[in-house]
Amino acid sequence: MKTDQQTNIILFDGVCNLCNGLVKFMFKYDKKAIFSFASLQSEVASKLLSEVGMVDVPDSVIVIQGDNALAKSDAALYIVKQLGGIFKLFLLFRIFPRKVRDNLYDAIAKRRYSWFGKQEACMIPTREQRSRFL
Repeated sequence: MKTDQQTNIILFDGVCNLCNGLVKFMFKYDKKAIFSFASLQSEVASKLLSEVGMVDVPDSVIVIQGDNALAKSDAALYIVKQLGGIFKLFLLFRIFPRKVRDNLYDAIAKRRYSWFGKQEACMIPTREQRSRFL
């Protein structure tokens, strides 16, 4: 069993501007500090993914939730559920089958660099943010 430090971890593409925007969004709206973060390019992410048995890592934000890994639309829906409040409206997307939701997710993920840009290196967290990065 994982400790609280090892659950609710968002693994994100550290060079993707859209993904970095997600992290900034989370710092603003995750008032209870439910989530921690690690770049998919990090050794921490490799270790966590190995621990949950995820060998073929999808082009996706991934949430490590205890001994499980959620990817694509399941990860996104889990995040909004945990944020609560008005963000729970996004849970309406559950009416669509996972395959449909994931196809939409994949379409955005495939174009994220051309639409939102890419950085040369992973983001560097601010002093306040560092405690939530692994």
